[in-house]
Amino acid sequence: MNPDLQVNIEEADSKGTHRYKRLFVGLIGGVLVVLGVLAALVVYVDPFFHYHAPLPGFPYIVDNQLSQNPGMAENMTYNGCIIGSSMTVNFDTDDFRDILGYDTLKLSYSGAYPRDDYNILSIVFDENTRARRINPMGAVFFALDIPTMTADTMETKYPLPGYLYDNNVLNDVNYVLNKDVILQYIMRPLIQRKGSDLSEIYFSWWTPDYYNIQWVMHTYEEPEKSPVTYGKDDVLPATEENLKENILPFVEQHPETQFYFFFPPYSILYWHNLQQEGFYEAAYAQYQYVADELLKYDNVHLFYFQTMEEVTDLNNYADYSHYKPDINRFMVECFKNGEYEVHSSEEMAENLRKMRGIVEGFDYDELLSQDW
Repeated sequence: MNPDLQVNIEEADSKGTHRYKRLFVGLIGGVLVVLGVLAALVVYVDPFFHYHAPLPGFPYIVDNQLSQNPGMAENMTYNGCIIGSSMTVNFDTDDFRDILGYDTLKLSYSGAYPRDDYNILSIVFDENTRARRINPMGAVFFALDIPTMTADTMETKYPLPGYLYDNNVLNDVNYVLNKDVILQYIMRPLIQRKGSDLSEIYFSWWTPDYYNIQWVMHTYEEPEKSPVTYGKDDVLPATEENLKENILPFVEQHPETQFYFFFPPYSILYWHNLQQEGFYEAAYAQYQYVADELLKYDNVHLFYFQTMEEVTDLNNYADYSHYKPDINRFMVECFKNGEYEVHSSEEMAENLRKMRGIVEGFDYDELLSQDW
């Protein structure tokens, strides 16, 4: 081969290799720039409030309890908070401000286990949160669902996105480069120009038409009759552990905060479920035990709403446990005027005797025999 030709070929190959390297480096650089811009956009808008409070005027969509609650708890300004399961989602925080004078933040977790409550309260009471820096925490409004009190003390209802609950900036890549965050929580609200009303976030999807006995009974499935009957020894050990590990530490460590614990007013069908599943007597023991423990603290207000006349009227419900928003507002009024508040172990025992009379005097056979 001609030496000059071989040199030209080698030079061409060398130039080609350098060109491909430059293209590759340029491509990588371009990708990194794009990723950097997207990450900066997420940090700036911060739709999950992981880094800062909401930007004025941005139409934030708030509909993801697992991902958005920790950021709201850490970076928003409030002096009251609502804790608990879907029994709390229909509270309007404007009612808490207008009736009780608290700027309240709703931090509900549908189906919440005690550990879910612990996780979010740990953020609420962290001294580094914006709320704690600006306002002392005046009140916690806490729905206590007795059926969940037998869960394992470390169990959460759903797996948590840990990168939004810890202080490790390295795993924040799961947030700042998350396609759904960018498309659903930044681009979509920018296009729609309509964000969530923070006073009504997490409201249930049921419209007023769903709160009626026909809908409740149409969707109700009666549990099979359990051959086993459970007693207090089956439920109180786990209940005690959950109180000690996940709830009472906040009451004890923050005597300056008023805790409004309440037992939600499930419908009469909830009690029938307990009868069918063999937990009827055990539940009474749980209610009494939890009340006795909570009433030991001066900063606790305990409310027992389950004896309300409304619980026997299924037109107040969308299923066996979820009540209409009017009842949520009524409970806020009770937090103000003290109606349905329990002051002693004896009062709680009397409430439970009344509840037993309501349940055992109700005609379930007549209700369940109808063709809904």
